[in-house]
Amino acid sequence: MSATARRTTDFLDSLAADLQRVREVTHRRFRPLTDDQLNRGPGPGKWSVGQCLEHLNIVGGLYLPAMNRKIKAAKERGSSPAETVVHGFFGKKMTEAMRVPASEKPMKTPQQYAPSGSRLPRTVVEVFSRQLDELESLIGQARTINANAVRIPNPIVPLLLPRLTDALELLVEHMKRHIQQAERVLDSRS
Repeated sequence: MSATARRTTDFLDSLAADLQRVREVTHRRFRPLTDDQLNRGPGPGKWSVGQCLEHLNIVGGLYLPAMNRKIKAAKERGSSPAETVVHGFFGKKMTEAMRVPASEKPMKTPQQYAPSGSRLPRTVVEVFSRQLDELESLIGQARTINANAVRIPNPIVPLLLPRLTDALELLVEHMKRHIQQAERVLDSRS
């Protein structure tokens, strides 16, 4: 194994650990919020905690079903796990861009993936929690197939078909970015 190759199990363990940290923050900081706290933004044009979670719910609603279908199809084909993770060029670039702190490089959200409103119900937290459960399950299922060989349609750029490994990592990094954003909203009110 080369120095840059990463074992698939280590890669998926790392994603699962990141997801667990997102779950802990969600449970500790977002579940107890009142409707007002959930919907109070830091200023004009800035997202509230609820809007951050709603955006993640929208994106998850696009990615998670596609991942589920593709993993199921790979299982039915008898796919076997790969020893190491392989990243595609575009998947790697998209993930690297997501890791750049928002304070250094803000990203513009395409309108169709933006939160639907400024007064969101508390169910936005519950939907996000269920999506965390689903993503955790998909990471577990990815351990049983060759995740390098599975291609996931990208909802933003349909011509891109990143590997499942890249799509999972991108989704987790995207969550981490917006969870940090939501935490900054709460911290700015303290």
